[in-house]
Amino acid sequence: MTLVVGLTGGIGSGKTTVANLFANYGIDIIDADLIARDVVAPGSVGLKAIAERLGNDILLTDGQLNRSKLREAIFNEPALKAWLDSLLHPMIRQQMKQDINNATSPYCLLVVPLMVENQLQAMTDRLLVIDVREDIQIARTTVRDKVNDDQVRKILAAQATREQRLAAADDVIDNNGDSHQLRGEVARLHQQYLLLSEQADRN
Repeated sequence: MTLVVGLTGGIGSGKTTVANLFANYGIDIIDADLIARDVVAPGSVGLKAIAERLGNDILLTDGQLNRSKLREAIFNEPALKAWLDSLLHPMIRQQMKQDINNATSPYCLLVVPLMVENQLQAMTDRLLVIDVREDIQIARTTVRDKVNDDQVRKILAAQATREQRLAAADDVIDNNGDSHQLRGEVARLHQQYLLLSEQADRN
């Protein structure tokens, strides 16, 4: 069994950047966001169930899910979010398990933005949290997603707090600094995880 390192952090913390740095070492990356898109791709069981519940108006002309329309529907009908979660979360979890089983690198990285909120760290051997100050999260996200401060603050309010994530962490990357510092942190942790995976293999 491959050692599973969970990777999480709040919005704008740099999860994708960090995952890409680990990928440069040949580490298998399992990204929950990509899997979440796959389970509602055209022709999928997930998308079929959503269209049956909400009608074909929830689809774009090319058959893809109209995400903005779905977000609006969830906002107006909270019970719909619970239904959607109960439909998609087991599918996403099942695919994550399958991808972990198929991983071939010494350890793999399971990237889940809401890892702590959904208590998915149970699927991991270690939890790596990317920690960033809130003002940096807001600044990065407003530029990246072209949204205003208030929208980012609402997203932050709906996520776990920094304290909650840090309390769950086995390892922490401080991403308040520059890219050189970040690369050094990833290099150090990569060596640590290689050692841990070797120990796990021996046991």
